[in-house]
Formats: sequence, structure tokens, C-alpha cells
Amino acid sequence: MYGEVFVNGSKSHMPYGSYGYVERETELIGSLTVREFLYYSALLQLPGFLFQKRGVVEDAIQAMSLSDYANKLIGGHCYMKGLRSGERRRVSIARELVMRPHILFIDEPLYHLDSVSALLMMVTLKKLASMGCTLVFTIYQSSTEVFGLFDRICLLSNGNTLFFGETLACLQHFSNAGFPCPIMQSPSDHFLRAINTDFDRIIAMCKNWQDDNGDFSAVNMDTAVAIRTLEATYKSSEDAASVETMIFKLTEREGTQLKSKGKAGAATRVAVLTWRSLLVMSREWKYYWLRLILYMILTLCIGTLYSGLGHSLSSVATRVSAVFVFVSFASLLGIAGIPSLLKEIKIYGSEASNQHSGAFVFLLGQFLGSIPFLFLMSISSSLVFYFMVGLRDDFSLLMYFVLNFFMCLLVNEGLMLFIACLWRDVYWTTLTLISLHVIMMLSAGHFRIRNALPKPVWTYPLAYISFHTYSIEGLLENEYLGEVFAVGEVRSISGYEAIRGDYQISPDTSSKWRNMLVLLAMAFGYRLIVYVLLRFGLNKNVSARLLLCHRKNNSSSVEAAGADVQPSSLVSEFHERSGLIDAPLVTYVSPYIPFPSIHPNPKHCRSK
Repeated sequence: MYGEVFVNGSKSHMPYGSYGYVERETELIGSLTVREFLYYSALLQLPGFLFQKRGVVEDAIQAMSLSDYANKLIGGHCYMKGLRSGERRRVSIARELVMRPHILFIDEPLYHLDSVSALLMMVTLKKLASMGCTLVFTIYQSSTEVFGLFDRICLLSNGNTLFFGETLACLQHFSNAGFPCPIMQSPSDHFLRAINTDFDRIIAMCKNWQDDNGDFSAVNMDTAVAIRTLEATYKSSEDAASVETMIFKLTEREGTQLKSKGKAGAATRVAVLTWRSLLVMSREWKYYWLRLILYMILTLCIGTLYSGLGHSLSSVATRVSAVFVFVSFASLLGIAGIPSLLKEIKIYGSEASNQHSGAFVFLLGQFLGSIPFLFLMSISSSLVFYFMVGLRDDFSLLMYFVLNFFMCLLVNEGLMLFIACLWRDVYWTTLTLISLHVIMMLSAGHFRIRNALPKPVWTYPLAYISFHTYSIEGLLENEYLGEVFAVGEVRSISGYEAIRGDYQISPDTSSKWRNMLVLLAMAFGYRLIVYVLLRFGLNKNVSARLLLCHRKNNSSSVEAAGADVQPSSLVSEFHERSGLIDAPLVTYVSPYIPFPSIHPNPKHCRSK
């Protein structure tokens, strides 16, 4: 699919800040209040001073009638319910309003809303349109009251335009085609009934029931015939000709070009995302606080199980087992943070769709925000384990133990982020991570010394890509290198000789620091892979939404508006309305065609 974008009569890219796009299901941050959520969004989008952004946020709250909910948590907490679906929908629209766009695209603003919430939403959008913002949105069904608020509608079926024009003129168009709207029936219901092919299955059922259960003639309409008739009637109508003429005239006349609005710098975005991550992580107990509790319970269990080992030669094998169990099981418990990571990725995708965020600033903000909590978990767990098991009483050795375990948690967090980006599903992410952890534990050198592992697969590459190997090896080198054990009354052996039968370590005293560097490299390496996935993988799903394009579905092929389809909808509205001479409320009514998505640099439209 392909197409062109015209703004005020001239071919142009949609500059940053001139448009906004609201997805059908926008991920919101439940642990923030409405005002906080919009304020952080403004900090990510807008340059300038803080007090200026506060004014923009308050304007967006007023515009979307959210004043009564401004200080309420979006997701609520145990003592207070969060926002309802209608209020959440208005918050997602308000997030785009902080940029004050000229054109706002909304995919199904009434999605999952009851009749009261739907009417309130449409009244709010009507008020917003009257304030100078052109609105273009899809809608799949509406009440009579909601339908009466539309200024123009475009009916689409299988990618073809069946009508575009004033709302009231659509009733006359259906009457001229031989499908007048019955009395006591909503016009929108009648329009969708005529052009939605899914009703043919209902007709087939009704034919079987009609003889025994009365007359079902009210639904007995051949949809295919209605679509063909409506399309032919529209193509030959004066409405289609006038739209074509209007488009031609508008493309010949050049108006004021839209200018790109300034955006927040990368350093500002990193700082905002870091502070927001810290706030969210501190408020959501399932993020890190639950994992901290689980780590403490695990550490107490291991500590009591391996307590009183002493420092004799006979306790070496048991001490190796204690370190292995601590590192392996603590890493495995980190999987409890998968739901929170998946939610962060969804929030990033939602923000990246309108260039509010980027892969680099997201990862850096998430990394910096997680460091205090991971360090808290590492130092609390390490202290309990270190003293309950009775490792060597030396402060420098204790600090190395804490740092080593902290690096282990950083690597594990990067691995979880990597797998979560691959699957973006709780079940498959959890299953994959459990499988990987089991394989890494088996190849870590505890169950069988590494130099005795089978060379193919288990040694190369599994033993070398398992972060358990480097963490456990570093901790054991920290504990036993420099230690001396007495054998009888006259002979002694070094700690390296004492442990080499139970675990393979290096006799070099600097080897533990090399293991630490390997863990650090793995922590950054996993995040580098995540960056590539977000930048070139996940971002394609977000940024491939191109202006004036429709996704191709299995049942029909959809052309881009302004190309083979009658260019009677969005293109003409861009020409006529983006200069804000007037600001009507524009809508599409389509039975199953997804909303045309937008992209800031839409040279070509392509389907996914």
C-alpha cells in the first residue's frame, strides 16, 4: 500500500508535535495519579521550564473533564478503586493533548464503554473539537445520541468508500440506494447492518428459525448486494464528485506549513524516566518489594539449613553447595518480576508510538531506576547468608560477596528483559526463563566439575554463557584463595587444593575480579540485545503504523486513502482542516477495518 500526505495543500511529512495518536488499548501506569502521569508525559514530550509544563497539564485535565480525578491513582490500591474504563480512556487522550496537536487520531474512543461513559466521552471530544483540534477517529457502534454529535462520517467496507460527507446526508444516501433507515432504529445500527458481512451468518440462522418462530424479515438483508449498491451509488453521486473537486482545488492551493515543535532533550528524558521508574517501583509492591521478601525468606531457609558448618576441611563440599544453592535459587526467584517488566515494555511501546520515548532512554532510565532496589536486595540477602553460613570474617571479602551478587542480579534482570522482549507474554516468558535457569544450573560446574563436562554443548557454549558459573566461581575464589587448612599436626594445604575436587576455580588471586568484569559485561550485553530488539524489532510494530494506511486483514485488501481508494476521507480533511480555520468532529464508521495509523515520516504506506 502507498499514499501521500498533504498538509494545507502541500505534500509534507507530519512534523513532530503536529499530531497525536491514541491507541485502542493504551497502557497506563496504575501507581501514578492522573496529574502525575500527565506531568511526566509532559516532561518527556515538551521542552521548556517546569512551571510551563504544569500549566499544559492542567489545561489537558480541564479539556478532558478529569478535574475530579486529578489526584486519584489510576490503578487504585487496596483501599481505593482505580479509574473506570471511561476515565482511563480520557486520561490516554489527555496524554496526547499535552503536546497541543493540530490533529488527533483516536482508535475507537468508545471501546469498552457503557452508554453513559460513551456519551460523556463524545461530549468531551465535541468540546475539544470546538477548541481548535481536528479529531479523526473510528467507531464501530454508537447510540443515537452519540451519532448526533458527528459532523462527518466515512463508511468503509473491504477498503472501499461507501460514503463520505455530512452525517445527515448519509441517511439520504442510503434512501437513494434503496436502503432507507427504518423507523425506531438507530441510524448507526442501520448503516453497520447494511455493510457488515458478518450479518450474513445471522441471516442463515434466521432462515431456519423463521418458519417456527415468526418473521425475521427485519434482519433479512443481503449484505453483499447492499455494499455493491451503496458503493455504486456513492461513486455516481454529487457528493463524491464534489469531494474530488475539493481535493483537487486544495492540492493546488498551498497554505501555511506546520512547523515541528521542540522536544525534550535526551538527558531530560533519561532523568524523567529514571525518577518515574523509582517512583513506580517504590509504590508497586509486586515489583521489587515482593522479590525482596522472597529473597529474605530464601536466604533464611538456606542460612538455617547450612548453619554451623565451621571452617574445617570437611565442610568445604557443603559450603560449595550452600553458595551454589544461594546464587541459583535467588536468580530463579527473580522471575517473580516478569509481569512488571512486561508492563514496562508495553508502556514503552505506547510512548514510543508517538515519539515520547526511545529505546536508549527507556533502557537507561529503567537500568538506573532499578539499581537502588537490586542493591538493596543484594546487600540484605548477602549479609544474612554470609553470617548465618559463617563465611570468612573479613570486611573486604564481605564487600566482594555483596558486589558479586549484585552483578548477578543485574545480569539476571537483563536476561529477563531480553526474554520478555522476545515473547511479550507472561506464560512463555516464564517458561523460557525457568528452562534457561535449569540448563545454566546444570552447566555451572556444581553437579559435575566443568573440566569433566562433555565438551560439545555442555562446556561449549553452555558453561561459558551461564552467569551462574562466573558468580559462583568468583564467590568461591573469594572464600578459599589465601585460606590454609591443616591436615593432621604437621601438614597443611591451601584453599585452592582443598576445593579443586569439588569445584573448578583458578589459583590466580585476580581471577575473582575477572569474573566480576565478565558479569558486568553480560549485564550490559543483555541490555544491548534488548536495545536492538526495541529499536529494530518491537519498534517496527509501533512505528509501522503509517498515516493514511490500513492493515491488510485476511478477508479483504485495503488500499491507502489517496491512492486507489476514493480519496474522500482523510486526505481532504488534512487539506481543509489542519490550518485550523475550522475544527469539525470527524469520524469513521467501519465494521472491521482497523484505523489508519500514523507515522511521523510517512513517505510510503505499507501493510503489516
